[in-house]
Amino acid sequence: MQLHKRDVVEAATALLDDYGIADLSMRRLARELEVSAGALYWHFANKQQLLGAVADRILQPVCDEDPVPQPWRDRIVGTCSRLRDALLSHTDGAELVSASFAAGQSEAMKAVVSLLGAAAVDAGVAPDNAELAARTVVYYVLGFTADEQSRMQWDAAGADLAVGQSVLTDDPTARFDFGVQLLVDGIRATRAQRV
Repeated sequence: MQLHKRDVVEAATALLDDYGIADLSMRRLARELEVSAGALYWHFANKQQLLGAVADRILQPVCDEDPVPQPWRDRIVGTCSRLRDALLSHTDGAELVSASFAAGQSEAMKAVVSLLGAAAVDAGVAPDNAELAARTVVYYVLGFTADEQSRMQWDAAGADLAVGQSVLTDDPTARFDFGVQLLVDGIRATRAQRV
């Protein structure tokens, strides 16, 4: 049976979901696929490339744009929501995507930044600052979701988090939406300053 790149990515994603990023190794993946580790390197030069491909698989739903044109604000809010949902749908999704983004290994994250940058330009952000605005939004979503996933893991392990963290025990979606709204308001304020 011939090993295809998509099979490697699917198996790696399954291992991520079952064991987390710390236990996703090339050696373990090769065992799972019943191939030698060298067979994996035919498709991916290193683990970072593999993780980038897994990140792209995780992020596929985020890159699917709505065929109906939306106002800039709705595009930013919708992209943030889809990004958070995609990250939460996989164990350690935010950590993996964040690492792949930092290493420049995720084509899908480049597409997400492009979508957000285009929305920022439509909002009136100077084109020279559009990518910075988009990355600021992405950093918020990645950071919020990484924190959210860590808290979920601590809860699952039965850890007793510090008492008095009411802001952190409230509805995470409401907290997330509040932060996104702050970013949207900031983008709107930037536009107002240019007029």
